[in-house]
Amino acid sequence: MNFITEENRIICMEEEKPVGEVCFPETEKGVYDINHTFVDSCMQGKGIAAQLVALAIEEIKRKGGKVTASCSYAKRYMEKNNIR
Repeated sequence: MNFITEENRIICMEEEKPVGEVCFPETEKGVYDINHTFVDSCMQGKGIAAQLVALAIEEIKRKGGKVTASCSYAKRYMEKNNIR
């Protein structure tokens, strides 16, 4: 798998086909909301969503931003991993 980081979005590619993504727009200055996590049904259960959210959090922190989540999966991930 290959992860491609674009501005406020990370895409997971498998054999040159997108199979997942996470989006994190800047909702106010320095605050990024993880608002969408998607993994194609053929790839679910392989930990891709967790990898995408972790990468999004890393990217937001690299930018010096604050992480919030309106995506239910990202919220659960952050609670489970005690990320604020």
